[in-house]
Amino acid sequence: MSSGRFLTTHVGSLPRQDTLMALMFAREDGEPIDDALLDAQIARAVEDVVERQARAGIDIVNDGEQSKPSYATYIKDRLHGFGGASNSYVFQDLEDFPGAKTRLAADEGRKHRHAPACTGPISVKDMTAVERDAASLKAALARHPGTQAFMSAASPGVTALFFRNEYYASDEDYLFALAEGLRHEYEAIAAAGITLQIDCPDLAMGRHTQFLDLTLSQFRDRMMLNIEALNRATANIPEAQLRMHLCWGNYPGPHHCDVPLRDIVDLLWRARPHAIQFEAANPRHAHEFALFESEALPEGKVLIPGVVECQSPYIEHPELIAQRIGRYADRVGRDNVMAGVDCGFSVHVGSNALDREVVWAKMEALAQGAAIASKRYWS
Repeated sequence: MSSGRFLTTHVGSLPRQDTLMALMFAREDGEPIDDALLDAQIARAVEDVVERQARAGIDIVNDGEQSKPSYATYIKDRLHGFGGASNSYVFQDLEDFPGAKTRLAADEGRKHRHAPACTGPISVKDMTAVERDAASLKAALARHPGTQAFMSAASPGVTALFFRNEYYASDEDYLFALAEGLRHEYEAIAAAGITLQIDCPDLAMGRHTQFLDLTLSQFRDRMMLNIEALNRATANIPEAQLRMHLCWGNYPGPHHCDVPLRDIVDLLWRARPHAIQFEAANPRHAHEFALFESEALPEGKVLIPGVVECQSPYIEHPELIAQRIGRYADRVGRDNVMAGVDCGFSVHVGSNALDREVVWAKMEALAQGAAIASKRYWS
């Protein structure tokens, strides 16, 4: 953060090529595929997305989650304990607008998403998948010396949201079993010298899905339990090598049931990651920068507000992006802000809300906007 400018990054998932999507759909649906062909396609895809990020001017890049069927459901392939039919859960905001619910159900990516229940004890199933991911990313980075990298992983809480508990005596027992199971994934990423990003939609989206029947106070209690699980799972990783992503759900819905950031922000500071990435550009949350006029940023914490939307096909003007960065820099200090994106661009394989080239144009605009803001705050 002492680079003398605003650094740029994003949340994780990036669009996949059609050939890779077809192979991953087939694998998720239980059809036979050529594993060697899939591995080769993933390796080429990682090289491509790292190249495109670097070309766009992104400072802290990743593998685009190219090897994963989604940011959360990939866990079923890496941990023992899952089986049976797929889980489904209610989005409170979509229940109020049945037409929007029907439109979301037609999403191609979600049709192929599989999230079975936890039906047995959690333990590590695939010790090498995360190491292959890290190796692919580092190989691609070798062509771009000096570029920083991050890799995302599902939080214990969001894993519990996707995969319902049908085995453990209590949801708390299940949550901490997941924390222990996911520890290997987290520590392998850190051991590779890559910044670990924990994806935590459970800490916000969970309010109007998994925990919609709870009061705000009860939800905050569950939120703290999820944070404790995250903290235990990352206990051996330095806080400076950790960041987390807070999300109200990356889907085209009304989002009028989203819990306000002001109602949960104090608990976020208790999580170990030093940087917190969150939605700050979309129409439901763009106003919340004002919260930091009264909410002090704890020492050692860094904000990565989304200054680019991931659902809108509009390419943000770099001047607007610079203004959005400035709103946070004015309130928490220029050295405590990085520029990010609201959420992933393709959180499930095939869930591409935007044309691929529009995504890359948005990334370029992000870098341009950060450059404008940097001149204003460091010149």
